[in-house]
Amino acid sequence: MSSSLDDLETYLTKIKIPLRLSCKTPSGWPMILSLWYLYEDGRLFCATQDSSKVVRYLEHEPRCAFEIAGDVPPYCGIRGQARALLDPARGGEILEKLLHRYQGSTETSLAKRLMKKKSTEVAIILEPINLFQWDFSGRMDCVRTAFLEHPCRS
Repeated sequence: MSSSLDDLETYLTKIKIPLRLSCKTPSGWPMILSLWYLYEDGRLFCATQDSSKVVRYLEHEPRCAFEIAGDVPPYCGIRGQARALLDPARGGEILEKLLHRYQGSTETSLAKRLMKKKSTEVAIILEPINLFQWDFSGRMDCVRTAFLEHPCRS
């Protein structure tokens, strides 16, 4: 993966895997959870129910970290630190966009179930402070041929 902003944005919009979010709980212990995301205008957007623990965690401490990387070789991805903003007014809108991105529509059984609670969704907006990217495919030539499309290449 090259370090240009265009390549980074292509990766963030092309790959459809969950974002791993790390945040600090009120007890001081870190927590990692996976959320669907979308990338727009230099920010990452997620959505969750207003009653979820992650909302409380981010209210308590908006500084967080994230990673977007696959679990199969050749390993590559993006990780970073961010400040999280919570926006209840945009929760339903972001949920709908996420459903189109990951489910293809709002008509799947999962999408319909999630849309029933659309009014209580909260948008989590991650404003990256630091971004780091890596691509270990150069040292993993032996596994590269197993993949038809490299996730870190446009």
